[in-house]
Parts: sequence; C-alpha cells; structure tokens
Amino acid sequence: MRLTLLSTLLFAGTALSALPAHAAGELNLICAADVVICEQMKGDFEKTHDIKVNMVRMSSGEAYAKIRAEARNPKTDVWWAGTGDPHLQAASENLTLEYKSKMLDELQDWAKSQAESAGYKTVGVYAGALGWGYNTEIFKKKGYKEPKCWADLLAPELKGEIQIANPNSSGTAYTALASLIQIMGEDKAFDYLKQLNVNVSQYTKSGSAPVKAAARGETALGIVFMHDAVAQTAEGFPVKSIAPCEGTGYEIGSMSIVKGARNLENAKIWYDWALQADVQSRMKEAKSFQLPSNKKAEIPKEAPRFEDIKLINYDFKTYGDPDKRKALLERWDKEIGAKAN
Repeated sequence: MRLTLLSTLLFAGTALSALPAHAAGELNLICAADVVICEQMKGDFEKTHDIKVNMVRMSSGEAYAKIRAEARNPKTDVWWAGTGDPHLQAASENLTLEYKSKMLDELQDWAKSQAESAGYKTVGVYAGALGWGYNTEIFKKKGYKEPKCWADLLAPELKGEIQIANPNSSGTAYTALASLIQIMGEDKAFDYLKQLNVNVSQYTKSGSAPVKAAARGETALGIVFMHDAVAQTAEGFPVKSIAPCEGTGYEIGSMSIVKGARNLENAKIWYDWALQADVQSRMKEAKSFQLPSNKKAEIPKEAPRFEDIKLINYDFKTYGDPDKRKALLERWDKEIGAKAN
C-alpha cells in the first residue's frame, strides 16, 4: 500500500515536472497596436498560459507618456507594439529593462539591430513602411488625380480631404514628421507641413484612424503606415495604398519590459512568446499585415514589401532621442498644431 502510494506520488511529481513551466498570476500589458490584434494576442496568450492579462489599448505616444508618468510606481509590466521611436526614447531614459530574449537569434537583422541600439531594452516585433491610403470611389467621383508623391498631397483640390494623426499622441504621425525632415531637411519639412495643414481636416489621436475614416468615406485620404491601409482593403473597403515616390520612412514596431515591473517573470514569458514564429504568423488573422520580426514567421501575402518601396535610411537613434523628439514636437505644436483647422 505504502509502495503503491509512494509510486503514485513519484509518478505525479514526474508528470508535473514534465509540464511546461508557466508562471501563474497576472500581467499588466499596454498594447499600442490596433484593437483587433491586441485582443487576439491577449486571447491566444491566455489560452496557453495560466496568466491573466490586464490589457490597456493606447497609441504609442500615450503609452510612453503613461510609462514615464508612472516611473516611480510602475503599473505596467510589458509595452507591446507601437512605433519604435518612443520605445527607444523610454530606453534612453532608463524607463525600460534590459532583457536578452532566448528568441533573438531567430529574428530579422532589423529587429536585432533595434535591440542592440537600445542596449536590449526593446526589441523589434514587426516592421512597416509609411504611406497613405485613399478612397478610390471618392477620388473617382470628384475627379481627383491619384497622389503618388508627398508633393501631390498639396494639391488645392484636396483641401479638407486629408487626415493624419497628431505626432504628440501617435507614433505613426511622429514617424511621418521625422521622415519628412530626413527627406527634405527640417525647415523645408515644416514649410511643407504648413502647406499640408490647409488640406488636413483633422489631426486624429490614433495613427490608424485616418485611413479608417477614408474607408468609411468620411475623408478622402489618410496618411498612415501602409499595412493599415492594406487592412482596410482586405476588409472590402475601396482603399488603395501608396508608397510616396520621393521615398518614405518606416517603423520597427517594438516591445519593452517596464523597469520595476511587478510581474517580471510573467513579462519575460510574454516577451519570449510574442517573438515566436507561430505567434507572429497568426497576426494576419487579425488583418494585421506588417512584416514579422521572426525569420521563420509567415509573411502575409498582402504585406507591403520593403523591396517594392523606396525607403530612406531612417535614423532611429537621432529621432528616438528624447531631446530631439521634444524639440520637434514643440515646433510642431507652435507652427502646425496651433494653426490646425
């Protein structure tokens, strides 16, 4: 009897030790991507881990502001997705934690470079080029010419027909600001933005909102990351995506563990999990068409490919610097935001 009981206990112990090691408890997550992929990621993770995810969805700029405001008493464990510039800024301000994932060797070079440049305080999870999406039905009905270049967006006929996000709250819009400066030079870029302002009907809070408005027919064109425009096309809306002829910037959507995370072990579990090929291959199911950072992940057929786009050599280090970002946003507020329609 004793031997049987002992054998049973030993077998149970062996069986338990053979199970995957998943920490239990909670994880406080900021998701800075579209709400559909945020919900999918949360659901997929909770199905395979005994960890409850408390998720808040917000834009990249808002996420950075929240993490900075809570630096002395962090309430967030992981910040997943959103443009890389604010992640790099958080890293430079020591708001995020160095972590070298066991998945690093499986990642694309651009994702590893993002991690190295931040002292491993952030890592690339996806990439996407900046451009715009326009409503083909509105353009046809009103007889507008297809805008293929940044210069074309200044056409007088497009007055009040364009939306772009506010770079204070949106990483997408900050990437657009930094890209135009790198293409044109700072003063010429701000001159361009002043002219563009005449055609802008609204500066939205969220980076993807402009093309969603274009899809619904509320505006003619939205300046966004191209994968967000492609997502609207995949939903059946009459949206065509464009990569500007003069060249364009791109994002490396990133992920960071917050320094002082209350659920650190669970944060590391999420971090490693989110870099897996099978997890990133699932992103297309949520109509999320970025380029995945894991080399083994399936690239969605709809994803805009970097080789088909004229990309600038985007300077992530310079434009992710806190002082540079602050100066540019202050200038934008003074010269563009204060005069917004």
